[in-house]
Amino acid sequence: MIRRGLLGLLVTGAVLVAAGLFWPGGIEPKPWEPPAVAPPTPATQLNDRLKGVELLGPTLPGPETITFDATGRLLTGLSDGRVVRLTLGSDTVEVLTNTHGRPLSVAPHPREGLIICDAKLGLLALRDTGQLVPLATEEGGVPFSLVDDLAIAQDGVVFFTDASARRSLEAFTDDLLEHQTTGRVLAYEPSTQKVHRMAEGFNFANGIALGPDEAFLVVAETGAYRLWRVWLKGPKAGRKELFTDSLPGFPDNVRYSPSRHVFWVAIGSRRKPELDALAAWPMVRKLVSRLPAAVQPAPERHAYALAVDEEGRLVESLQYQAQDSYSPVASVLEHEGFLYLGSFAHDGIARLKLGD
Repeated sequence: MIRRGLLGLLVTGAVLVAAGLFWPGGIEPKPWEPPAVAPPTPATQLNDRLKGVELLGPTLPGPETITFDATGRLLTGLSDGRVVRLTLGSDTVEVLTNTHGRPLSVAPHPREGLIICDAKLGLLALRDTGQLVPLATEEGGVPFSLVDDLAIAQDGVVFFTDASARRSLEAFTDDLLEHQTTGRVLAYEPSTQKVHRMAEGFNFANGIALGPDEAFLVVAETGAYRLWRVWLKGPKAGRKELFTDSLPGFPDNVRYSPSRHVFWVAIGSRRKPELDALAAWPMVRKLVSRLPAAVQPAPERHAYALAVDEEGRLVESLQYQAQDSYSPVASVLEHEGFLYLGSFAHDGIARLKLGD
């Protein structure tokens, strides 16, 4: 009976594996080689500096990124489609618009109103009249699948990321598992209303920030634990080069701090050796993607903000690993002595007073 039961389990397991691997549809993973794991440093040592953060707008669902307007009011997009404005020190939430999509990043433009990266609808502009205007939905004949983050130059050019040409927001983990590197960095020119490609070949092109003097962009490649530099000026203009690799986890949004001369990087979740071990085994990743969500490994609750200097060196981190942590952290913004944290899955905006 035992042998017969064991045989039945083996046959059932083989059928499930075959169904997972060869059933039509699903993901199409590519093999890849993860960067070497960097040795621990004081900058990445575990700490609890993000313990006990202040929570603003605690009922706001999924405020992915934060920005401020010229009068110091806080702006963010929410998971229910609303774009809202908060006055610090007040509980009043002013709804500016509802895209009925998923606004992931917003930023004021000197002439175009409020620019919105909507994961489902593309690049939008909210005019001062309240009119919501679509600016772009494709580039080079390739429709946007997941418009993610933006940075606006002083001349009005809007740089933004399309995280994947294959997967929507609802299937972003499939894009990470596939490692198809279809993410791209794009630029929208308001004067011509045209979009052109700045760089490509990213496994989930995520956060984007302008560096000092707007000489380059820093772009987060979430699926490969690294940041890239895309040069805008000088002899390297137009070139994409590695900024820093082997980050301690999956980078999300990136924001530059002129006062500290660092890029704040949100680490959505820590790097896992067992996940890296699957990089060379696309068929195993295909099988993992078909497992029910209930049995797939869940990320740990770990709030993590990392500072990277202008040469790509990891110089500081703020963390808190606990069930009550503000996590996953999706964005980190320094503003007037405070650090503001956004999240795509946690309600409210976290705030922490920084020391000198």
